[in-house]
Amino acid sequence: MFVQMLSNGEEEEEEEEEKKMRPPWLKPLLGTNFFVHCESHGDSSNMYCLDCMLGAMCSFCLTHHRDHHVIQIRRSSYHDVIRVSEIQKVLDIAGVQTYIINSARVVFLNQRPQPRPGKGVANTCLVCERSILDNCNFCSLGCKFTGTQLNLRTKGNMQREQLKRHGLRPMKGFSDGNTDNNKEYSAKEMYPPMSLSQSPSNHRTNKRRKGVPHRAPLGG
Repeated sequence: MFVQMLSNGEEEEEEEEEKKMRPPWLKPLLGTNFFVHCESHGDSSNMYCLDCMLGAMCSFCLTHHRDHHVIQIRRSSYHDVIRVSEIQKVLDIAGVQTYIINSARVVFLNQRPQPRPGKGVANTCLVCERSILDNCNFCSLGCKFTGTQLNLRTKGNMQREQLKRHGLRPMKGFSDGNTDNNKEYSAKEMYPPMSLSQSPSNHRTNKRRKGVPHRAPLGG
């Protein structure tokens, strides 16, 4: 019972962490082509609704998305960016490199092709190896999405290995297709009671105590 409660708690924490790091609208947003002509109005599409996730929209499309959470995409050197003031309200962007463009702080949506950095580069993006500041880990939201996905997958694999190392099968949330792997384990199964023959204190008491040595009598 104790193990099941612990597993459920860890599973809920992982789900909350995943939702915070990877909301359902993030992947569709990163795969959307912006600044194309709107099929309905012919205007440039640089808006995106986080609630509907229906792709790029123009400003005239917003009449159908009142009271929805809509963000605006901008461009810098032919790459899509979004202002930090907009995205940080709905997404954790910690560790992502930010830039000042037109007096506004922005982040890039996706990675930008760059030759492999030279020897003098101190810090690079953990995913695409683009040069970034020392206090950052990713160059864009897309790279952080990829890096977070790999990190969560690695974390789950590490937990599986830890259970196997203790001779246990993974519980709910770590199933690999074998239904027997969902077996629950109690605290007694994880930490079996030590038998008397294995008890350290009993082992010490079973040792024979050496007697006091006696000298041999001197010859006459």
